[in-house]
Amino acid sequence: MNKKLKSNLITYGMVLVAFVIMQILLSTGHISSLFKGLLVPICVYVVLALSLNLVVGISGELSLGHAGFMCAGAFASAFFTKCTMDTITVSGLRFFLAILIGAAVAAVFGILIGIPVLRLKGDYLAIVTLAFGEIIKNVVNAFYIGLDSKGFHFSMKDQFSMGMEPDGQIILNGPQGITGVSKDSTFIIGVVLILLTLFIVLNLIDSRDGRAIQAIRDNRIAASSVGLNITKYKLMAFTVSAALAGAAGALYSHNLATLQASKFNFNTSILVLVFVVLGGIGNMRGSVIAAVILTALPEMLRGLADYRMLIYAIVLIVMMLFNWAPKALEWRERYLGQLFKKTAKEGK
Repeated sequence: MNKKLKSNLITYGMVLVAFVIMQILLSTGHISSLFKGLLVPICVYVVLALSLNLVVGISGELSLGHAGFMCAGAFASAFFTKCTMDTITVSGLRFFLAILIGAAVAAVFGILIGIPVLRLKGDYLAIVTLAFGEIIKNVVNAFYIGLDSKGFHFSMKDQFSMGMEPDGQIILNGPQGITGVSKDSTFIIGVVLILLTLFIVLNLIDSRDGRAIQAIRDNRIAASSVGLNITKYKLMAFTVSAALAGAAGALYSHNLATLQASKFNFNTSILVLVFVVLGGIGNMRGSVIAAVILTALPEMLRGLADYRMLIYAIVLIVMMLFNWAPKALEWRERYLGQLFKKTAKEGK
């Protein structure tokens, strides 16, 4: 068993152990209602952090439009669920199809945006992806869509100008978003989606395509000189990342009573980027840990109203120092190296 496989198995095991512990705590009633409400959002942010790390850490590109892909997946899946609630009565099947549709729509946007955008580098790429996230949010806010016996009705003015029949239903109500989507998201489904995301991302990294993506990240000119298609491999990472963000958006949208585009703003993209940076760029296990801690911490400290943001800031600083400070890196390498050697000797 090679080192990478061991590391991947540890990551899977870490998620499974956390899931088992949470299930035991839930069954024994040791989890507060506040923390229960955080379980699905934690799963959503873990998937988002893993998918963004594929672009930022493995592909080496700075993307600030991840909330846009999440928004596309969330609204596409919620729209599908709202339209098929009467025809597909099996909620599990309907939700599974909604996740696939959310991932597919986000992947299409990833391809359409990625083809022209990935020819840019650095700050220019970050600016364009940021613009995409803001554009898609504002476009969704501008649309009104209804459904009656005559079919779909569209408007960009208001709900009254669609010319619907009195018994028709409004599906997308402009800035008010989509309401009445069935709450199909569960903690179990969220954990399954995390494991699936880990499987896709880790296998892509360890594959031939993944090594090509990392070679392009390390030296674009050298990779191009040996015949690697720069645009193809960058677009592959960007599209997979967008699809996973769309799936996370579907999980998110089916956990809310009302889905509004205003939730997918610039701050959401920055928050996910913070998870990636503090967890370690290119470190998938670190992304999982950072997303869990930084999503749960503000709510867990809500009782300390006067000090919770101070404690949150201190935790951010400590995590950044632990992951990036040269002395901390040196200590980790020395300590973990000794630990691994000791474990290997005991195993013999």
